[in-house]
Amino acid sequence: MKRALYWILFLAGITLTTSFRKHRVIDSAKADKDTYSVYIIKSEYELKIYDQDGEWLASYPVVFGSKDLGDKLYQGDRRTPEGVFHITGKRKHAKWERFMLIDYPTAESYAKFNQRKALGLIPANAKIGGEIGIHGTVPYDDYAIDQYRNWTEGCISTKNKYVQELFEMLPVGTRVEIRR
Repeated sequence: MKRALYWILFLAGITLTTSFRKHRVIDSAKADKDTYSVYIIKSEYELKIYDQDGEWLASYPVVFGSKDLGDKLYQGDRRTPEGVFHITGKRKHAKWERFMLIDYPTAESYAKFNQRKALGLIPANAKIGGEIGIHGTVPYDDYAIDQYRNWTEGCISTKNKYVQELFEMLPVGTRVEIRR
């Protein structure tokens, strides 16, 4: 009897937390920079895709650099920057499957960096850093995503099959908002 109750509760939990909504077919050939928006929520370890009407299309699990999910302070701190960015380039990557570069640092990033430096929150000789992007994992290391193991130098990483989907779906210029 207890076992049946556990199964009922388990299935109820799955039903309540799973979306059974039929996903729309996404035609990436017709996509431009304004077709999709990407929202990365660090505290939820999630990357969400929305269409231009604000309708949710898909979610992907992601990991970052440092266990400290705070905003990037300077080069080498392994933190992922927060703010509004855009995809500026895409390329196949020998180590991480696909790589989509974002335009960090932006003018806002420099303003926060310089303010923190002036306040003495970061070392005087620190550099802001760059080369932040969305990419896959080392081959056969997708388990790092399943275990929410932060391992990057500040980038956003997801499973290789997911980064392939994102790479095909998202054109250069797509808006990417990263927040805690």
